[in-house]
Amino acid sequence: MGESAAKKQTKRGAVDFVAGGVAGLFEALCCHPLDTIKVRMQLYRKSGQKPPGFVKTGVNIVQKEGFLSLYKGLGAVVIGIVPKMAIRFSSYEFYRSFFYDSNGNITTGQTFLAGVGAGITESIMVVNPMEVVKIRLQAQHHSMKDPLDIPKYRNAPHAAYMIVKEEGFKTLYRGVSLTCARQATNQGVNFTVYSKLKAYLQERQNTEILPSWQTSGIGLISGALGPLSNAPLDTIKTRLQKSSYASNESGWVRIIKIGKQLIKEEGINALYKGITPRIMRVAPGQAVTFTVYEYIKDLLTSDSIKKPVKLN
Repeated sequence: MGESAAKKQTKRGAVDFVAGGVAGLFEALCCHPLDTIKVRMQLYRKSGQKPPGFVKTGVNIVQKEGFLSLYKGLGAVVIGIVPKMAIRFSSYEFYRSFFYDSNGNITTGQTFLAGVGAGITESIMVVNPMEVVKIRLQAQHHSMKDPLDIPKYRNAPHAAYMIVKEEGFKTLYRGVSLTCARQATNQGVNFTVYSKLKAYLQERQNTEILPSWQTSGIGLISGALGPLSNAPLDTIKTRLQKSSYASNESGWVRIIKIGKQLIKEEGINALYKGITPRIMRVAPGQAVTFTVYEYIKDLLTSDSIKKPVKLN
């Protein structure tokens, strides 16, 4: 590989890192309250009363714990969002590079596989530890309006420290198989639908750079499809990662046990707890992510020649 080629590859990696990090930060700031509501809905246990819906859950959190409680766990997300998005986009492009033919084309199936690979990679390297910490923070029912109401976990670094100290480092990887399965399906569907719709609009409008509203629209559509395909995985994962007790059972044994117990006590619909706020969080999140990512990437590479990739 020549020096110029090496420099170009380094620049592409830096662009993916910066653009992905900025996009992820905007996504977290815009959509984290919806994620907190989703987690509370998934952790709600049947008590003879009808489970509160999306709006009521959010209102209850604000009334009892303060508006800023909707941002519980944001620190864990922000700390992990830059490497997460950098790994997501750079690994996706890396896996895609194996599939291009001599004309630079790639099939829809190959795009899906690259997305699956990106989802698994980000799960292991960043997402699972970040989510264990985030869920522990979000699950705390303490009021941020009362200075005397001191929670067990004060912030993301403190929560991570306490979890490792009390339960061991491996606790940060509790539910990793479910996280990998969720992220793999999410990113497989996400990147495939986004790439397909983007290529279609580029070809139809005979333009390489789409307006932001179209990027947001296809990001919204692609982001909404993933949660529908893996909601039960996400609900079981949340229950598993919230638990703080140690167990000698294997991960899959506990996963199956939690799933069976959930269905037995609360019915099959319990597996889809939080699906409304999850879609409302993930879909706009992907719209924000792709729009900001494309915008920042275009700013950083405006001097380069880009060619739209065709999906067969």
